[in-house]
Amino acid sequence: MADNRPTNYWDYIKVEELLALQSGLERTDEKLANDEVMFITVHQVFELWFKLVLREMKGARDLFARDVVAEQELSDAVRSMKRMTTIFRVAQQHFEVMETLTTREYLAFRDKLMGASGFQSAQLRQVEILFGLDEAERIPLGVEGSYKQALRSFAGGDSPALARVERSLVDLPTLKTALENWLYRTPIDGVGPNGPEAKRALDTFAEAFLAAHGHCVDAARDRALSLDWGSGDRERLRERYESEKRSTRAFLEPGDERTRRVRCAMIFIETYRELPLLAWPREVLDALVELEQLFVLFRQRHARMVERVIGRRTGTGGSAGVDYLDQTALKYRIFRDLWAVRTLQVPRAAAPALRNASFYGFKSG
Repeated sequence: MADNRPTNYWDYIKVEELLALQSGLERTDEKLANDEVMFITVHQVFELWFKLVLREMKGARDLFARDVVAEQELSDAVRSMKRMTTIFRVAQQHFEVMETLTTREYLAFRDKLMGASGFQSAQLRQVEILFGLDEAERIPLGVEGSYKQALRSFAGGDSPALARVERSLVDLPTLKTALENWLYRTPIDGVGPNGPEAKRALDTFAEAFLAAHGHCVDAARDRALSLDWGSGDRERLRERYESEKRSTRAFLEPGDERTRRVRCAMIFIETYRELPLLAWPREVLDALVELEQLFVLFRQRHARMVERVIGRRTGTGGSAGVDYLDQTALKYRIFRDLWAVRTLQVPRAAAPALRNASFYGFKSG
């Protein structure tokens, strides 16, 4: 039977237990400086935020991993991504609290952290893994041959952090893979990927879109050339627009049919977003872009906070410090194709007509 006794606030959220966790390497925090307690507290808050992000990301991943995803369920995925986005936006503000710590105040207890590093946040590594970061794209931390080496105990053995990461590495699919599998099933002009007309419908849409895109690029080129450019500039300008058309064709003709269908699905959803059954799929794509944007901004904000507090010193864990953080913000991108689609879109009036637009309308009965 359920326990119907009244519950106190402090019991429900474990206030006493929570407030006893800011002692660092000491038994209690009584003798610690306020600066060190603040430092510990803010990092603990980050770990709690990461816990929530992982829960929401797993929920979204599990939804897209289903063989069939009902349109009305997509609102749940968007809600999860909006929550994760909000968490990263709010978490950035915690760096302002960290910046109340001056360099000299931090140096008073920094030696206690020697060997420790924010890189050892297993939950942040789990977020990257579940998001879909390619292991081959990881940037070396510094002294370790593998990022997992930094998660081992000092004796070289296993650790709770390493165990968490190892579990995430086999917890497949990633959000990126699950989303791409869902996109792969998107009907293109009413035709799914397994029908006898699947390739013809895909080819027809791709060529029609490339023609519409080329027409828009040519129109933009002609407007630009109508300005008073020097002869050298005019040729460079022509080449720039021609390069844009070549890049778009290369994007839609990658040589891998699965990638081609996924990319076409992204463009299809963005191009015909006003159709009822594509409205929520488009919200999913937009929410993913916003989520990755805030994750990147979180990394960039982290780097600037570290630079402000300790400059460009070697990190306590042996990393390159700010240089390492800047590299992760620049290179750790997951949904590159979704960002690329921003370059390829055409105005609504220029979108090629669909033969089966009614397929994406609301069904009655």
